[in-house]
Amino acid sequence: MKKVISLPDRKRTVFTRYAIFCFMELEKKLKGYYLTALFSVVFAVVGFSYNAWRLEVSEDNSNIRTASFEVLKQLAELEQIIFTRHYDRDIQKGNPRIGWVKVGLVLDLSMLISPKVNLKAENLREDWKNNWALIAFEQGAVDTLSNSIDLVRNEIKIVLSQLK
Repeated sequence: MKKVISLPDRKRTVFTRYAIFCFMELEKKLKGYYLTALFSVVFAVVGFSYNAWRLEVSEDNSNIRTASFEVLKQLAELEQIIFTRHYDRDIQKGNPRIGWVKVGLVLDLSMLISPKVNLKAENLREDWKNNWALIAFEQGAVDTLSNSIDLVRNEIKIVLSQLK
């Protein structure tokens, strides 16, 4: 015998089926929302990480540029001191004590640029230590110091050209 469903039971069955259908549709929509939210969070984290890395690289490059330009300026002033002392025989503007300060500053700032520049600056300090007393009288001392200054300059130019 076939069971006859009364009208209220039939409405309940249709309503139950409709509720299950709505729940399944809601579940699909929520999965889509969850995936969208998860993707958004991942995208935000990746974007933030890249931005932080890029800012760090930019800051490093800025520090290297600033130190490089200051070292180039100090090297020019050191060269001016050497030439003034040797060619003009001016002990005031060609004072070796001022040269020592310039060499020390170049050495200090060179460590911010690169190890190769720092090595060239240390060589410049050694050359200055060995030749500062001779720059007034010997062309060889002037040439040695000028070559040492040029080596530091060239290394700085290489570093600056490689910055991104």
